[in-house]
Amino acid sequence: MKSITKLLKDKSKPLVIPGVYDAIGAKIVEKVGFEAMFQTGYGTSATLFGMPDYGFIGSTETVDNARRICRAVSVPVIVDADTGYGNALSVWKLVQELENAGASGIFLEDQRWPKRCGHMQGKEVVPIDEYAEKLQAALDARSNKNFIIVARTDARATEGLDKAIERGLYYKKVGADVIFVEAPKTIQEMKKIGSAIDAPLVANMIEGGATPISSETKLHEMGFKIILYPLSVLFSNTYATLQILRELKRSGTTRKLNKKLVNFDQFNDLVELKKYRKLEKQYKK
Repeated sequence: MKSITKLLKDKSKPLVIPGVYDAIGAKIVEKVGFEAMFQTGYGTSATLFGMPDYGFIGSTETVDNARRICRAVSVPVIVDADTGYGNALSVWKLVQELENAGASGIFLEDQRWPKRCGHMQGKEVVPIDEYAEKLQAALDARSNKNFIIVARTDARATEGLDKAIERGLYYKKVGADVIFVEAPKTIQEMKKIGSAIDAPLVANMIEGGATPISSETKLHEMGFKIILYPLSVLFSNTYATLQILRELKRSGTTRKLNKKLVNFDQFNDLVELKKYRKLEKQYKK
């Protein structure tokens, strides 16, 4: 398995990373051929609790979900760690737990708890020094230097773009591996971020979100290294579920949509049924 650090060193192309929230989604991402994936807090909150990304999940849910996802795949998983769920010591403990669970990195944001999805209203950020303590704790806690720390600032919404860039530059100085200025509103703002911060940068592509969707080529030209699509799988799965259930409710059968479903054998291949049948035979007398 290539480390995220090694993948980021390839300057010829950006790293496109889809978001996942469960083990089967992670296996699909790996099967399609992506080199890394992102455990989304938004998706974790929605699928575990049926609740919005509004500060409802904590470290227990995040670590438990990471453990399941990381066990299911052999490519790097970066985990959305929200604000770290407490103070610097909480972050220190969380990083160790996630590294032990098999994660390859975290996103750590500077919002005030309870946090919000980065594209929602009502966000607040903590003082820069308070976040720097958490960031330093995350850096100190990791035992493997290939475990990356992505420093995310939500200050664009609360203090303006220039202040958000200042925070990004400071977080890089503290030692963050990657900088993430969340929710710029225009291409011009994205270009300004790319030219102002000399570090690997994250572009967050949320369908219907605050930031314009751009191609990976254009984003790479602007200076972004990680192109994150955190909610595409969640949104597409939700759409498909609504379609099949509405058809079942309307007609009493799913026959009309059979061609839009994987079949029984295809799904069993995805979850590697043959491997476990072989293993089962190995232990039979």
